[in-house]
Amino acid sequence: QVQLVESGGGLVQPGGSLRLSCAASGSIFSINAMGWYRQAPGKQRELVAAITSGGSTNYADSVKGRFTISRDNAKNTVYLQMNSLKPEDTAVYYCHPYDTAYWGQGTQVTVSS
Repeated sequence: QVQLVESGGGLVQPGGSLRLSCAASGSIFSINAMGWYRQAPGKQRELVAAITSGGSTNYADSVKGRFTISRDNAKNTVYLQMNSLKPEDTAVYYCHPYDTAYWGQGTQVTVSS
């Protein structure tokens, strides 16, 4: 059984920053690529950023240069540093290990003045 617990969301003004964390249980973390996804109301869930077990990363065009994904394998945790936040970044953010059916409960990010 794999558990994923996201945290770090909240309300922030445009231009602000947040750091999301996803703590994963089980050995799956060390071998799987991990992704951060988001889903805004009325929209499909989309990939925001991903990181392989070796640390290679990729980002959605909409967040390149503003968001940074990282992982700490010793802590079974993946992070998403979000800077220069925009209202269109408002969504529920989820972490997800690739090639599995596991999802966390999500953490709400709201960017508003």
